Amino acid sequence: MFHHSFEKEWYSTYWAFDVHGCIFYPSHRKNQFNARFYPWAKETLQLISSRDDIVMIMFTSSYPAEIQFYNAVFKKFGINFKYVNENPEIDSTKGNFGYYTNKFYFNVLIEDKASFDPLIEWKQVYDLLVKYNEEGYLPNSEWSTKF
Repeated sequence: MFHHSFEKEWYSTYWAFDVHGCIFYPSHRKNQFNARFYPWAKETLQLISSRDDIVMIMFTSSYPAEIQFYNAVFKKFGINFKYVNENPEIDSTKGNFGYYTNKFYFNVLIEDKASFDPLIEWKQVYDLLVKYNEEGYLPNSEWSTKF
């Protein structure tokens, strides 16, 4: 994804994160809020939150009260989701490529139903982002998005 964004000179990339089964161990019960992070999830999300080039989107089927609870937990740990289940920055009316009326745009999907394994992959994502930071492999802030 970073390689692709560098080729296109896109500054921002959009990452959608499922909550249950990816960030937090799932509870599978309505109104039973669980905020037990998978190993390396919190640290990785904090690292991602520190980057201006990554827009974080909470991708969840949680009820509104759960979303409020999770947002409070994330805020406590310096994890900043910009949107929940939407990406108004990329849409069909702004001249972006594609039709985004019924589906929101993202570059990266962290979702257990899309084969993300939180027990293995959070640490891999963390290590890759640290490596890129150390190497200065970061997008140019003068690049635009997808217009």
